[in-house]
Amino acid sequence: MATNPREPIVLHGFTLSGHCHRVELFARMLGLPLQVLQVDLAGGAQRKPEFLALNRFAQVPVINDNGTVIADSNAILTYLALRYAPEHWLPREPLAAARVQRWLSVAAGPLARSASVARAVNVFRRDVDTTAAVTEAQQLFTRMDAEIQASGEPWLAGAQATIADLALYAYTAHAPEGGISLEPYPAIRAWLARVEALPGFFGMPVSPVGLRAPS
Repeated sequence: MATNPREPIVLHGFTLSGHCHRVELFARMLGLPLQVLQVDLAGGAQRKPEFLALNRFAQVPVINDNGTVIADSNAILTYLALRYAPEHWLPREPLAAARVQRWLSVAAGPLARSASVARAVNVFRRDVDTTAAVTEAQQLFTRMDAEIQASGEPWLAGAQATIADLALYAYTAHAPEGGISLEPYPAIRAWLARVEALPGFFGMPVSPVGLRAPS
């Protein structure tokens, strides 16, 4: 584990992005010096040459750690864990590391294309049918809830919090903004509460849409 960087890590992000939230959350929890630069996604800043020089995929988040540039939220979590964090955040033991990677794949796959998509449609008022995304999210949460209960562990990948918990937190917690209730999933709700009780935790801003819309 390295000492803190000489200069702040620069995070190119967007406040309402769960992908960006997981990176900022982890960096803040580790006490890393951080400078957050908001990328004007609506204005197309992510497609301008200066941003494409950082990430040709035109996506946030991207970090610049004193000259080391890394894109993709899960890749950034991995980098920060290996460079700056206590080992429990990303275990080196093969089976424990594989358990974390399994959940990172869930965050990048089923969660990203279901609850994240349904939320984005409502938050950014897109004219898209979310039926398939909502159905997939409900199926995913049913499996997650059963997995958490069956494991008997407080965290997704074991007895201690890992980057897997941070990777799945925001889009799960904010699923109601996409019209997906978390009431049927008691184990997920208990897990979310445990994440929110971690030292240094802060949440992503709540958007008043979906099930969070004013009645």
